[in-house]
Amino acid sequence: MSTLQERVQKVLDLIRPQIQGDGGDVELVGIDEDNVVTVRLTGACVGCPMSQLTLKAGIERIIKQQIPEITAVEAAN
Repeated sequence: MSTLQERVQKVLDLIRPQIQGDGGDVELVGIDEDNVVTVRLTGACVGCPMSQLTLKAGIERIIKQQIPEITAVEAAN
């Protein structure tokens, strides 16, 4: 059985090509005890006004669909 971190990384690897297609990238920072995933958006995502929408409507929605025990996805500061 894969760890939760490995499962989240696999989902990020699936969605990464779309983000890279827009000049950005996403990296897993960590998962806390409440199953909140922290990611860092890089490249063109930094400072993009759509990055919060990408995070919540895209990345969070897909991760929570694939891994129901994840409660939220947040951006690292």
